[in-house]
This record gives sequence, structure tokens and C-alpha cells, in this order.
Amino acid sequence: MATEKKLGVITLAGLVISAMIGGGVYNLPQNMAQSASAGAIIIAWVITGLGMWFLANTFSILSNVKPEVTSGIYGYGESGFGKLMGFQIAWGYWICNIFANVGYAILLMDSFNYFFNPYFKGGNNLLSIICGSLVIWVMYFAVLAGVKQATFINNIGVVGKLIPLLLFVFILIFKFDFSVFTTNFWGKDVIPSLMDKDLGGLFPQIKSTMLVTLWVFIGIEGAVVISSRANSQKDVGKATVIGFLGCLIMYALLSLLPLGILSQGKISTMSPPSTGPILSTVIGNSGNWIMNLGVIIALLSSWLVWTVMLASLPFEAAKDGTFPKVFATENKNESPSYSLLVSSILMQLCMIVVYFSNNAWNLMLSITGVMILPCYFICTLYLWKMSKADGEFPNASPISREKALLTGVLGSIYAAWLIYAAGLSYFLVAAIIYALGIPVFRKARLESNDGKPIFTHGEKIFAALIIVSGIVGVFYTIANYKVLLG
Repeated sequence: MATEKKLGVITLAGLVISAMIGGGVYNLPQNMAQSASAGAIIIAWVITGLGMWFLANTFSILSNVKPEVTSGIYGYGESGFGKLMGFQIAWGYWICNIFANVGYAILLMDSFNYFFNPYFKGGNNLLSIICGSLVIWVMYFAVLAGVKQATFINNIGVVGKLIPLLLFVFILIFKFDFSVFTTNFWGKDVIPSLMDKDLGGLFPQIKSTMLVTLWVFIGIEGAVVISSRANSQKDVGKATVIGFLGCLIMYALLSLLPLGILSQGKISTMSPPSTGPILSTVIGNSGNWIMNLGVIIALLSSWLVWTVMLASLPFEAAKDGTFPKVFATENKNESPSYSLLVSSILMQLCMIVVYFSNNAWNLMLSITGVMILPCYFICTLYLWKMSKADGEFPNASPISREKALLTGVLGSIYAAWLIYAAGLSYFLVAAIIYALGIPVFRKARLESNDGKPIFTHGEKIFAALIIVSGIVGVFYTIANYKVLLG
């Protein structure tokens, strides 16, 4: 591909922010308050802020010390742990993006229901599926016209989605009541008039927020995924850190300020997007209108960004033989046309599946969360491994080896904690998806014709473990499909 490195730090930072701030953030107050008190939420954000800082810094450091790895998030997995690991990261991240976009479709249709009640109720009724499918193909043609044009549209969308959130924060700061905020601060009291319940111990409360905090930070790697289109790898690192810090501050304010207006119990029962009814208690019915409009803008913008990302990754992977060669096809606008088409078809199939789920949004959120975790974990492990091994970390790097090692170690610990907090159920579902990727990897290796075995000895063992886990996942899903589908 005759690539022009044309995306600067501002555009990349906008892409990172847009990938993270989707429509789900508009329901962050209810998501966090559902099973955690103000005290637990503060601690959760401290843990998340520190953990995600090490994760963001991992991507920032890797983009600086390994500028030759421009193949996205999976390139670090391949560089550190071989072809099969690199493929599994690419495959898992790609499918994760597909589920994320389907989640956006559900929220988008549910937001339309506020203006056109009850036609889009739940976001996954028949009309919602039809209209959501239509948006999938509108996004397909938008990205098909070119990645640069899509990122320009996204920059406009970033501004549009931030205005309602900033307005929400600004108004609540002036209405904040500290006495309300400190009532039942640790979630131990039962106060029927406030709908407050005993939320249990502090540790379970904090743990309950982990998938929510992970979800709102998915996309932090956005600049890395399309790093081959960046002006420089230094811009990738800067954009990642800027996006992380901006979103962390916004998220903490969005989840904590409402607890100075209403009780945890009342917020926990609000319908999405909970920022709407919260703002309505302060300024009247217009609050719901403003926030629902913001959700729609946010979802469309983030959906566009994730479509760019999910099309770019298989395209980059195909160019170096990790994915089948056909995924490297691009059109005259330098858009990854085949990868985009297959991604859109898979999203369409997922849209049909969510029609049969009573709790489609939580299903998409949970699967997306667990699919992304191995990707993050492997990247932090790679930085750890590279920083520790003699001769692998560049001596001329402006970043010290000690700092990189600390970042890799602590980032790995945080990623492992997230895996523990996520639980086993959806990982077994994810194992099915990872197992389905093995034949695709085999096809890509056969096409590469590089004279090397398709699987190394270690990769044969790894592949067998994935397949066995996938088989267990199939039986688990059959036995628990009613629970999984809600």
C-alpha cells in the first residue's frame, strides 16, 4: 500500500477519546452505583486510574521503543510470543470490536426510544434490529470512502459528544451537596426512604465495578491499532496518554458528582442513560432530552471509530501473513475493503443474535470486556519481558529500562486482576471464539509459504489448550444459555 503517514497527535488523541467515550459513559452513574457506594467508587477509580495509567503507559513506551512495530496491538504479542499468540491477539481484538459495535447499536436504538417511544424499546426489538442493521451498512460505506475522511468526521463527533457531558458536570458541580454525598458513604446502611441497601463488604463492591471501569477504557489502544497511519510513533504515545488522562477525569466526575445530588439507591435503579434523569432532577425535562441526544451523537461517532479500527487490524495482520492474504485487499481510497466487508457481515449476524437476548447490552458489554483482557495482558507481559531481557531494550531509548520494567510488571498485575474480577463464565464463551480462530491461523500460515512449520511445538500445545477450552465453553454455553442471554 502506498501509505501516507497523515494522522497527527490531535487527530489520534481524538480517535482515542472517541473510541473510549461511547454511549455507555452516559449511563456510568447507574452502572457504578448499581452495586457500589461512594466510598467504594472512589477507591475503584483510584485503582483503575493507577492500573490504566500503567496500561496506557505500556502502549506509550512500546510505541516509542519499538517504532518498527506498526502492525497494531497484535504486533507486540507476535514480537514477544510468536505467530500464534500474535494471531490470537489480532483475532480476539477484532471480534471484541465487532461485539462493541453491536453494543453501540443496542444503545443507539434504545436512545431513539426516548424520542420515539415505544418503537425502539430495549434496543433489540425487531424495528431496532432493522434500523441498527441499516446503520451498520451506512458506516460500512462511510469507512469505505477512506480512513482519513472517517477520522475527520470523528473529530466533529468528539466535540458533539463532549458538550453534553461537560454541561452535565458543570451543572452538577454547582448543585453538589456534600451531606448527600457522605450519607451511607460505605454502603453499609439500609435506608428505605433513599432506596439504599446494604451493599456488603468493601472488596466485593470494588470488584463489582471492575468490568464497568474496563468497558469505559476500552479503546485506549486506539492510536496503536492504526499506528501505521500516524505521522510518527511518538505521536501515538502522546495521543494515548492525552486520551487516557482526559477520559479518567471525565469518568470520575460523571460517576461521583451525581452522588451529591441523589442517593446511591435511587441512582442504581435509573433507566439508561442515567445521566438524563439525574440532570432532569436539576433542570427539568430538558435534561433527559439533552443527554439522550448526546448519547446518539456519542454512539454514532464511536461506532465510526470502531469500524475504522476493526477494519484496520485484520488488514495490517494480513500484510505480514498473520491473517489470510485476502484481508489485505484495499480499494482506491486506501480503505481495507475486504476486512471491512467481513467485519460488517459479522456485525450483522451478531445483531440477529441479540434479538433473542433480554439483556442484550450487558451481554455485549461482558463479552467485549473479557475478549479484550488477554490482549492487554499480553502487551504488558511483552514490555515486562523485553525490559528484563538483556539486549532487547534499546540503549538509546529516552525512557529508562527501569521505568519500562516497572510499567510492564504493574500493568501485568492490573490486567491479571481484571481477568480475576471478570470471572469464569464469559471467558468460557470467549474460549469458543478464540478456538474458532485456529483454522483461520492455519490458512494464513499455509499461504505464507515461508518454509517454517505451521505450528511450533509450544504453539501446538497452546492451540490444543485453546481448542479444549473452546469445547468446554460450548457445553457450558448450552447448559447456561438462558443465563448468558438474560
